[in-house]
Amino acid sequence: MKQFRKILFWCHLVTGVCVAVVVLIMSVTGVLLTYERQMIAWADTRGLDGGPQSPGAERLNVEELVERVRQSVPGTPTTVTWRAEPDAPVEVAFGRERTVFVNAYTGEVLGEGSKRMRAFFRGVTDWHRWLAMAGESRATGRAITGAANLGFLFLVVSGFYLWWPRNWSRRAVRNVTFFRRGLSPKARDFNWHNVIGFWSLLPLFVIVLSGVVISYPWASNLVYQVMGEEPPARRGRGPGGGGPAGPGRSGEGAPAEAAPLDLAGVDVLLSRAGERMPDWRSISLQLPGAADAPITFSIDRGTGGQPQKRAQLTLDRVTGEEVRWEPFESGTPGRRLRSILRFAHTGEVLGIVGQTIAGIVSLGAAVLVWTGLALSWRRFRSWRRRTTRPVQASPGRPRAAALERARAVAYDDVVRG
Repeated sequence: MKQFRKILFWCHLVTGVCVAVVVLIMSVTGVLLTYERQMIAWADTRGLDGGPQSPGAERLNVEELVERVRQSVPGTPTTVTWRAEPDAPVEVAFGRERTVFVNAYTGEVLGEGSKRMRAFFRGVTDWHRWLAMAGESRATGRAITGAANLGFLFLVVSGFYLWWPRNWSRRAVRNVTFFRRGLSPKARDFNWHNVIGFWSLLPLFVIVLSGVVISYPWASNLVYQVMGEEPPARRGRGPGGGGPAGPGRSGEGAPAEAAPLDLAGVDVLLSRAGERMPDWRSISLQLPGAADAPITFSIDRGTGGQPQKRAQLTLDRVTGEEVRWEPFESGTPGRRLRSILRFAHTGEVLGIVGQTIAGIVSLGAAVLVWTGLALSWRRFRSWRRRTTRPVQASPGRPRAAALERARAVAYDDVVRG
């Protein structure tokens, strides 16, 4: 067992040194992305007056609203999103490359949101996903971050085993679960590394594990296989991967589609969608490309990153009958778990609390990298001194060296128990 622990320790140390820089980048950018959704929403709508111009005013019907937007903005709208708040502007998307905000009562185009905030988070996301590599190089960046995620997962699991005290005395447990003051730099780094690693273990494991699932198709397929299902066919990726485009993230332009021919009567269907989930916070209408096409609504009663609070409703355009109702619960276990893991990576699955935990843990991961490198560097310097410096023939030298070794052993005994 002692030999296994030693081998595991060196594997832990070597892996940590190899992935340290990439993990540090992903940790720091993860901290910056903690409240991305909320900050973009705030920056986009700050100063925009989406409320009624006079008391008692009613919102425009869907057909008139879309027509006024088309008169002001070139292109073909693809999605319209309403918020539950009466003064919130309506979002009209033109594919994934452009979104404008519109007053729901007048049809006035209020703006396109904060380009600076969106550009900032797009740049941070590029560093987080593929180390800011562009074009065909993104595949390389994605491979590097994926390998670093996999290595980090090993560090989390092996770190817990190495953290486990050999002797479960109160003092030994306290030394690896609580911060201590008055320590030397080496002892401080050792203490911080153990304490932060212990308290962030579970959320960090979920974040890193979900990162591996996002990074590798085989890991994503394994989620379905564990649940006893056949993995779905994967969609093709553009250069550098992709994934769902979140708020503020630009993607490739949507393919050209025919403009909606007729939206008369869609308001009745919109009301039905709201009644299907009375506590909705946002409803998105996918504008149809043909007059007889079914109408599909995406209804969300969460923050936008909680798949367990989303549903999709498809209604027959002519009869108004429900063609399909797809709440989260209707999905297969594998599909539900995969969706949860996607947003567990950012903590959004638990709302603002989960995002905050993910941000704190990401900050802790950055400290783990720093303290781990510091401890490795000190170990390397100590090894170099032992192998390169000749022992001085002085009476005090052997005794000083022995005392130094005794202090190191004593500290390790106290910390590890």
